[in-house]
Amino acid sequence: MNISAKNIDFKELNEQIRASGADDVCIDECYGQRFIGSALAGKKTITINGTPGNALGSYLDGGVIKVHGNAQDAVGDTMNEGRIIIHGNAGDALGYSMRGGAIFVKGDSGYRTGIHMKEYKTKSPAIVIGGKVGSFLGEYLAGGLIVVLGIGADVVPVGNFTGTGMHGGKIFIRTDKELSGLPAQVIVQVATQEDLKDIKPYIAEFADNFGMDTEALLKDRFYVLKPNAKNPYKQLYTAN
Repeated sequence: MNISAKNIDFKELNEQIRASGADDVCIDECYGQRFIGSALAGKKTITINGTPGNALGSYLDGGVIKVHGNAQDAVGDTMNEGRIIIHGNAGDALGYSMRGGAIFVKGDSGYRTGIHMKEYKTKSPAIVIGGKVGSFLGEYLAGGLIVVLGIGADVVPVGNFTGTGMHGGKIFIRTDKELSGLPAQVIVQVATQEDLKDIKPYIAEFADNFGMDTEALLKDRFYVLKPNAKNPYKQLYTAN
């Protein structure tokens, strides 16, 4: 089913999506409407041509959202399951408080990507960014995986304060530059082949989504960031 979002507000657009009953919905002429796919569940696929507004796929609980364009802030806020695939760039606070599912961004993302991500029981979230990200990547990370591939970047593809307050999960950064200025909550190592097993399925899915070569991406140097065992932040959080 095709829906034109031209000249309608986000409430009407989301009502049309819900009322359609279709498993596959294509939205054309999207110009900043918010909350598209919010709390979507099941196997529905939403394809968006244009630029969705804030909180795309917030509370997503299944299904797939594909964006042929850029996305604004708070994509996947408190996402629980499913997939979000963005063929352009994403704004700030991507994957805020995610606890399941995966987000794939072909281009760059803004500040505070993956902050407060967490694992919950059998659920573990993942974010893969093709380009570079802004500062505060993985701030207060409690679980899950964040991968920054730095494709086309001629500088370190992360900003300042990466992993500040990190007390769980892992961050992988693909770069031939040296990482520096990391906070005390983080330890950094060159990723081993054993480490890369954690992210290989997500790299393969990323490559499949955007027509890239999995092995070509994995052959380069990755750093892996993990919580410091002496991390004082861990004392402030419950075990689950």
